Amino acid sequence: MKEATGELNMTVVTVVAIAAVAAFFYAFIWPNIKNSITASTYCAMATCDQASCNTDKSKTVCTSCRVDADDTTGQKAWSGKCSFENGTSQAK
Repeated sequence: MKEATGELNMTVVTVVAIAAVAAFFYAFIWPNIKNSITASTYCAMATCDQASCNTDKSKTVCTSCRVDADDTTGQKAWSGKCSFENGTSQAK
């Protein structure tokens, strides 16, 4: 009986530890990952104001980029900062 109680306690400790790690991930790490993915997607479709763009060697940073809403596809409007490096976009 003592062994079964010890195993149950370790199972509870393990489940609580896994839940704590999952809660930390979803509360602090996942929002940053999600925002980065969203911004990268929008920067690939964005129209940037050329006056807001600064080019430094092989990198261009545009502070005024936007994507207009499209009701037919459900696309939401977005505005933000994008950086382009060697022809690819990286959102900030």
